[in-house]
Amino acid sequence: MADGITLHALTCGWLEASLGLFRAGEPGRIRVPVPSFVIRHPRGVVVFDTGLHRALQHDPEARVGPIARVFRIAFAPGEELAARLAALDVDPAEVRWLVSSHLHFDHVGGNAALPNARWLLQRREWEAARDDAWRARHFVDPRDYDLGHDRVLADGEHDLFGDGSLVCLPTFGHTPGHQSLRVRARGGDVVLTADACYLRRTLADGVLPPNVDDAEAMRASLARLRALAAAGARLVFGHEPEGWPASGAELP
Repeated sequence: MADGITLHALTCGWLEASLGLFRAGEPGRIRVPVPSFVIRHPRGVVVFDTGLHRALQHDPEARVGPIARVFRIAFAPGEELAARLAALDVDPAEVRWLVSSHLHFDHVGGNAALPNARWLLQRREWEAARDDAWRARHFVDPRDYDLGHDRVLADGEHDLFGDGSLVCLPTFGHTPGHQSLRVRARGGDVVLTADACYLRRTLADGVLPPNVDDAEAMRASLARLRALAAAGARLVFGHEPEGWPASGAELP
């Protein structure tokens, strides 16, 4: 990676569900990884998304209610964020920045493991999550994320260190304030799409999930991701199981 930056993919559990939840109208089932990413930067360690809450290892329905009947959750002890970081010799207490793509349960469940990180998300996402009805529709639980972190609210594109190496990209649509993360690598840009694009095939054919916050905005975000790919960026899709690396693997 450029200038001493390394990027590692972590697997913080797996979800199995109807494929039709990821691609409207498609039959069958799919088993997908729950990713988190750790970026070592000369100015501090950054974590992008934090996976599932540890309570889901023991009693998923008690933690997330009916969503545990929609997704079959496979999440064993040792797969939580803190353990995954420890395997890379990263002290969770020393993580400088936590960047959240959005506030769904499988992306912020490990936030509590990073008590000293500054927390960056889009202002639009935070403001949406202050609405009780929106949270109920999206199965968003403040117990996962409203934990007293020093919060930084971005308004659109945000350069984390001011050097172009880590840039939050607004990719609205899946939720009101969804964002992806561009990591500048030695060989070019890597874009962590998160749920702006669940699967590789979605980028190609544009088939959206049936339940999104704003389908038109999501299509515009997909168009932006296609343009980045056409310009040479490597995209790491939000829940793509095919070719998903072993947890802790460094992404080239």
